Amino acid sequence: MNQDLIPSTLTDLYNNMVAAFSAQFEKLLDLIVTPGWRQYQLLIILLLWALALLLKFLTQSKWDSWARSRTGWPKWRLRILVQLMRRLALLYFILLSWAIYLIMQQLTWPSRSYIIGVIATLAAAWLAIALVARLVQNRTLRRIFKWAMWIYATLVALNLTDDVAGFLDGVAISIGDLHISALGILKATLLIGILLTLARIGTRAAERALQSNDDITPSMQVLLSKGIQVLLYGAVFMAAIRTLGFDLTGIALLSGAIGVGIGFGLQKVVSNLISGIIILMDRSIKPGDVISLGDTFGWINSLGARYVSVVTRDGREYLIPNEDLITNQVVNWSHSDRFVRLDLDFGTSYDDDPHKVRATAIRAVKAVARVLSGGKHEPVCHITGFGDSSVDYVLRFWISDPTKGLTNIRGNVYLALWDAFKEEGISIPFPQREIRLLPDGATAQQIITE
Repeated sequence: MNQDLIPSTLTDLYNNMVAAFSAQFEKLLDLIVTPGWRQYQLLIILLLWALALLLKFLTQSKWDSWARSRTGWPKWRLRILVQLMRRLALLYFILLSWAIYLIMQQLTWPSRSYIIGVIATLAAAWLAIALVARLVQNRTLRRIFKWAMWIYATLVALNLTDDVAGFLDGVAISIGDLHISALGILKATLLIGILLTLARIGTRAAERALQSNDDITPSMQVLLSKGIQVLLYGAVFMAAIRTLGFDLTGIALLSGAIGVGIGFGLQKVVSNLISGIIILMDRSIKPGDVISLGDTFGWINSLGARYVSVVTRDGREYLIPNEDLITNQVVNWSHSDRFVRLDLDFGTSYDDDPHKVRATAIRAVKAVARVLSGGKHEPVCHITGFGDSSVDYVLRFWISDPTKGLTNIRGNVYLALWDAFKEEGISIPFPQREIRLLPDGATAQQIITE
């Protein structure tokens, strides 16, 4: 850029921008009102758009049928196909306009197809921006990204980028050696948005790759994915700071002082973060494990940086801080293996043969689904004592799927015992009490004996 053309003040810069936009607006009016190839190009664009709408009407059903038959495609490809189907008329218009533009470039003067080329470029840019914007999940950020990229593509197509960049670069503040301009902020915002999107895509790709690797334990998979996430987002943060023009050496001392103050106020948060790293490294719990912590019983759904998600049988999801899993006693039902032994207590009448009771109980529990038998997992039944009203027993059996619930398997075993005892004539006694009323001459006190 010629140094003589650079404005010396913000007012001159503003006046130059107004003059540039006025000139472009006058050119646009001149394109519309002046007879000749300019109007012909506008007419060709309108005809191409009408033809694109007609092609969409004629081929929409065929494309829909073809798209529904693509059942074997991966999800990302199907999402792109859906977006293209929604913009079928625009896609036809892009193909037609570029074809006409290239043909006219070869057959006639380039100026006679200039407007068609600009419109074709804008249409292709709008389609590409709409497809790329789907990577941004947040709706507000997606709209900001769309509008920003559409404005930029329009400026590029109309050759206004240098004028706008000069104007935005002149809107700035300077603090010492630090120079922050509107152009720098826009570049930093765009760069941060792109880097955040790439970091999110990279993190998800790394998580899928780690989860598909059977040689890595679930705890190590979570630890590695969290480490990759921290590295990627940390790199985005550093890039954002450098893009805005901040000196990282000057921030180091300030960040150290602030870090000490924040450390005292965020002791619990830091404790949970460190506890989460310890849990992932020592592999005491991992996703899918069945644990009991106090009154909470469920299986680990996910391991987070601050908490662990535990889902119970009733569908509730508890977010337990990592510190509680380190400092409190936790029962991990599936730490070393998934085999769990359950004990059921019951009693029978003194008139029933204990040998028959034990054999009947073992036979009944073996018939229940989910109960293991054979080897060290063979069910057993033992006498535990002679109670006041019954002979007391304990029935012990093993299961290998605690995630399917413990209460339901206990209930099924109790029902099996009930049916088996009814069939064998074994009675389950209950406590009985006898009340004696003293004669009229005695005191009115009632003696209750069990």
